[in-house]
Amino acid sequence: MYDFILLNFNWMQLLQPQWYIENGGLWFIVFVVFAETGLFAGFFLPGDSLLFVTGIYSNDLLKSGMKIDTHHSFVNIVLLGIVISLAGIMGNFLGYWFGRKSGPFLFDRKDTFFFKKKYLYQARDFYDKHGGGAIVMARFLPIVRTFAPIVAGIVRMNKNKFFFYNIAGSIAWVYTMIISGHYLQRLILNSFGFDLKKHLEVIVIGIVLVTTAPVILKILTGKKK
Repeated sequence: MYDFILLNFNWMQLLQPQWYIENGGLWFIVFVVFAETGLFAGFFLPGDSLLFVTGIYSNDLLKSGMKIDTHHSFVNIVLLGIVISLAGIMGNFLGYWFGRKSGPFLFDRKDTFFFKKKYLYQARDFYDKHGGGAIVMARFLPIVRTFAPIVAGIVRMNKNKFFFYNIAGSIAWVYTMIISGHYLQRLILNSFGFDLKKHLEVIVIGIVLVTTAPVILKILTGKKK
């Protein structure tokens, strides 16, 4: 099976949630969530859309990935959420640890054209004031969620504070996306006979637009100032 996947692999498939569902199932999803929230190279992975689609396929994923069939959708969502939330929590801890280890080097580094130490101090002041909210909100922003824990570690955000908001943010993000996907699929299918599983491309585009809109608006308004 894995030889077949490699022979037919295309790099663009990494942006398609359906590819992870079909070729790796639950444990592939767990790895993607961990990588996107803890590794530099994971910033391009489809976290939001993948979790949304995970909610749509929640019953099948739990049955195939953990060999569990509870015959109850809500219980399935709870179990899936626990496993995936743990991956997000551990990913952020890895990013935070890396940031703390590399932070002293950056604070001792001399200013260059591309690097200004004052920005680290500004970031540290920001996390001291808004750190908890920043960690939680970053979960819902593509790319930002990858680098937020690393920056928190670099500016040496309080460990206990990071620990609490990391857990809260991961649980809120994972369950929001999974529950939205699962129950929106059921609502639309029962009300209009429209199966979201047959239109995943449109869903992914919509989620990308919604989740990236705040970042784009921030960039645009920042430039105007």
